[in-house]
Amino acid sequence: MSVGHVQRAIESAGIPTVGVYVSAFGHVPAQMGVARALITPNPMGRPMGAPGDAERHLAVVRHALSLLEGNDTQNIDVFPEGYRTHPPTTA
Repeated sequence: MSVGHVQRAIESAGIPTVGVYVSAFGHVPAQMGVARALITPNPMGRPMGAPGDAERHLAVVRHALSLLEGNDTQNIDVFPEGYRTHPPTTA
């Protein structure tokens, strides 16, 4: 919940924020009334994805930043792809 408190404080200073939350804490953004949040299907400690999965990390960041484009007072979205334990291999 600390993330939500910090996020709300930064927002109150006029700086837009987006919080990235794991699904275990997916209920927190709505309860705390944060402005924008992305819920990922990832396990605790890995909101961006598995270690070394740069492709997924970038996809999560891009999705989160896209939430800044709207003027919604509360925009909570869910990352559409499931968690993967290893990055895709390239042949």
